[in-house]
Amino acid sequence: MWQTLVHYSNHFVVILLIAWIYSPKQLWKAYLILLSTMIVDIDHLWAVPVFDPDRCSIGFHTFHSEIAVVIYCLGVFLFKNKWLKLFCIGLLFHMITDGIDCLWSGI
Repeated sequence: MWQTLVHYSNHFVVILLIAWIYSPKQLWKAYLILLSTMIVDIDHLWAVPVFDPDRCSIGFHTFHSEIAVVIYCLGVFLFKNKWLKLFCIGLLFHMITDGIDCLWSGI
C-alpha cells in the first residue's frame, strides 16, 4: 500500500512542487507539461505481458532504457527552450520514480 501511495504521489503531487519551483508564475502550464511526461509509459503497451508486478520498468521498456535516460539528461542541458527542458526534467523524474519503485520491490 505505501509503495503505491509513494509512487502515485511522486507522479501527481511531487511534480506539482517541481512545477512551482521551476516556474511559479506559470505553475499550471509547468504542471501540465510535467503530467504530459507520463506519455513515456506508452512503451508498456508493447511489453508482454503489459503489466508484470515483478518487472522493473527501468532498463526493460524502450523509453525507460539507459540510452533513453542519457537522452533525457542531454535534453536538460542542451535545450534552450525552458519548456522542452522542463519536459526532460519531468522524464528524468519519472525514471527516478520508477527506479524507486524497483528498489522498493527489490527487483
